[in-house]
Amino acid sequence: MHTPQTLIENTRAYVEAELAGDGSGHDWWHIHRVWKMALRIAEAEGADRTVVELAALLHDIADWKFHDGDEAKGAAKVRAFLDSQDVDAATAAHVLEIIAGLSYKGAGIATPMRTLEGRVVQDADRLDAIGAQGIARAFAYGGAKNRLIYHPDEPPVMHGDFESYKNSRGHSINHFYEKLLLLKDRMNTPAAKAVALERHRFMEQFLERFFGEWDGKI
Repeated sequence: MHTPQTLIENTRAYVEAELAGDGSGHDWWHIHRVWKMALRIAEAEGADRTVVELAALLHDIADWKFHDGDEAKGAAKVRAFLDSQDVDAATAAHVLEIIAGLSYKGAGIATPMRTLEGRVVQDADRLDAIGAQGIARAFAYGGAKNRLIYHPDEPPVMHGDFESYKNSRGHSINHFYEKLLLLKDRMNTPAAKAVALERHRFMEQFLERFFGEWDGKI
């Protein structure tokens, strides 16, 4: 097995090469922000650094959005990479467990994480989905999927199952109400909850301004 420093550097290089060209808001720099935030939260909460770093770096390699909705295909890629780095079985299993349970699956679906490391990485990923970064990423993803910015006759849908959420084709503003504004109350750790408050307020201010301009009042 590689030293922890070499393992993380190899993982960083692999992920950057895989995701550098993405234009949907799930690019390498999203991963970089999640990685750094996960380390910040891990330090505050006392989580295992190696597990947190690996899961944070690799989480979007396994994302169903990159594999035509196939959740198993991405997980197999992550497992193959971990095997190539001689990561011990317990660590690899923990990282894969975190990645499998990380994603938001709809307003009506709970996604609890069993371990502290899982809660840390989930919080870091969700923090990058809110605030200024979250706003930018929401519209980048909508543009990549050829979605409208907004349609006043299409209200948000509070998805009750993962399939309906995964297959949603709603406009980008709906995504705020279907996911982003819900994340503040789904943070796991005290460290993440503190960061989420200000980012949540920024999104509320943005939406107030957006609708004011939409209606020609501002």
